[in-house]
Parts: sequence; structure tokens; C-alpha cells
Amino acid sequence: MRDREPTVIHTGGGGWVVAAILLIVVIAGGLFLFESGYLANRDIGIHVTLPKIEPPAPVTR
Repeated sequence: MRDREPTVIHTGGGGWVVAAILLIVVIAGGLFLFESGYLANRDIGIHVTLPKIEPPAPVTR
């Protein structure tokens, strides 16, 4: 029965450090792409013309 003893595995807090580093890299990369103009200042060429609406005629009594 000695080979069936429970094994305790302690992983520490390294997962949070990796997640924090990845988050910082993603935010920094996004800011770089946005500020460099790659994601901003794009003209996609959408033009909308709205119909002219005339106000109703005034009511005289």
C-alpha cells in the first residue's frame, strides 16, 4: 500500500505572472498599432445623403 500514497503538487503562482505579461504585451501591441496609424485614420469611403424634410405649413385660423 506504500505506492498508493497521495501526491501533493505545488505549482506556485507562475500562471498569474504569465497571464499578466501576456496582457501587457497585448495592450502594448494594440496601442502601438493604433497610434502608428495601422488601425486608425482609415477612410473607408461611406457617404450618406439624407433626404430633405420640409416643415409643415403654418396653420392659420
